[in-house]
Amino acid sequence: MEIEFMNRFLEYAKDFRVFVPLARTIITVVVVFIIFSLILSMIKKGLLKKAKRKKHISNIKIFSKVLNLVLLLLLVIFALSTYAGSWAGLGIGIGLFSAALGWALQKPITGVAGWIMVVTRRPFDIGDRVIIGAVRGDVEDITLTHIYLREIGGIVVGEENSGRIIMVPNSTLFEQNIINYTQQDEYILDQVTVTVTHESNLENAIELGLQSARKVTRDFIKATGKEPYVRTYFQPSGISVHVRYYSPAKRIQEFSSKVTKELFNRIMESKDVRIAYQHTEVLLNKKK
Repeated sequence: MEIEFMNRFLEYAKDFRVFVPLARTIITVVVVFIIFSLILSMIKKGLLKKAKRKKHISNIKIFSKVLNLVLLLLLVIFALSTYAGSWAGLGIGIGLFSAALGWALQKPITGVAGWIMVVTRRPFDIGDRVIIGAVRGDVEDITLTHIYLREIGGIVVGEENSGRIIMVPNSTLFEQNIINYTQQDEYILDQVTVTVTHESNLENAIELGLQSARKVTRDFIKATGKEPYVRTYFQPSGISVHVRYYSPAKRIQEFSSKVTKELFNRIMESKDVRIAYQHTEVLLNKKK
């Protein structure tokens, strides 16, 4: 009886050992999944706190789903290698898989990292006017892979929208300078320049420039508390008068045009200020 009992016990123990790798695999997969889920949950909550727009929230949810799929794929490879009992094969498999995945998805992963930087650090937001590298435009949309800009300039010289949309890959954000026109407020410094003759009344020319800028930008002076001012420089043909003032970043062409027109009209009405221009003047001195 004792021998028979021992034989049965050994058979049950042998059968039980068959399930040990399976149990080990299940426990390992569950532990890894729980740990990763906790980390992903913390990252997701942090990003959602930073997100202000529905589009950003949607992108965060999509991003978390992508990570879940990647995790599932890695866990399948992990489970198969572990169940087979080959830890060396597991390490080699994960290494090769990670290298191939990293090489194939290098740009997309960098793009997602750029998107995370935009969402968390907020160098710009939708509606801001920015320069990214050599591209200028108003931010139209921010996605996982691209920034959509409504181009300014481009086919015309100036600060007005051309009507074209530029797609800037997020992966380039780490390599380019980013200039935001409107991060602090909607006003930026602009100027209108006129060159007056050396014979002109410079003080009057400066006053005409200030009067023109104050008239056109009086609402912006109240909003910013910053008055227009003038800087003057010598030029071969006269004195260059730079009238500087603050105006809305997205309308600087409109108001520079208005200041130019106002200043021109005032100079034309003035008796002691003349605009310098290229011309030839002949002076005849009569000998006694």
